[in-house]
Amino acid sequence: QVQLVETGGGLVQAGGSLRLSCTASGRTFSRYSLGWFRQAPGKEREFVATISWIGSRTYYADSVKGRFTISRDNAKATVYLQMNSLNPEDTAVYYCAATQSSGFLSSTDHYDYWGQGTQVTVSS
Repeated sequence: QVQLVETGGGLVQAGGSLRLSCTASGRTFSRYSLGWFRQAPGKEREFVATISWIGSRTYYADSVKGRFTISRDNAKATVYLQMNSLNPEDTAVYYCAATQSSGFLSSTDHYDYWGQGTQVTVSS
């Protein structure tokens, strides 16, 4: 079992920045790929970014590429999502997820463990 807890959400003005954190407990963090997803009201959960446990390779959704950065600190069992140049379309509940698979993991089906989510609201 892996337990994931997201923090760092909040209210920010358009153009601002936020950093989300997701801390894991349970099994060996370094052997898990981590992903960030988001879900806006009335919409399906969508892929944002993922970082592989093999070589820390990163992949991003086109909508966030160049603005968001995913990173991990295995010693702290934490994955981060640095979000810059935020716009109102980024408003959503953001979830982190974990899997022992690797590669371009953009589907919710790829992940076995999920956090409870943290709200990000971007005002115009």
